[in-house]
Amino acid sequence: QVQLEESGGGLVQAGGSLRLSCKVSGRRLNNYAIGWFRQAPGKEREFVAVISRFGGTTNYVDSVKDRFIVSRDDAKDTAYLQMISLKPEDTAVYYCAADRYIQLKAKEYDYWGQGTQVTVSS
Repeated sequence: QVQLEESGGGLVQAGGSLRLSCKVSGRRLNNYAIGWFRQAPGKEREFVAVISRFGGTTNYVDSVKDRFIVSRDDAKDTAYLQMISLKPEDTAVYYCAADRYIQLKAKEYDYWGQGTQVTVSS
């Protein structure tokens, strides 16, 4: 059984930066692509970014391109989401999810973390 645990969320002013981490346990990270999603109050869970196994392919939602970077360190079984130039509309609970293949839809992922809150103040 795979477990995922996010960390690194917090409160930041607009224009600031945060780096989220997604620690994988139970199986090695190199078995999985990692997707990042977010969910704001009253809204559906939204795809943010994904990185393939071994990191050769990444994909981002248009609203975060040039501001967010997804990466992975398989030796540490940890994936990352570096976020810069944060905006109030980035405020949400951020989740990481694991699947063997790149998936852009939340329903395709079987394994999820518990989420970490990101709040961007204006």
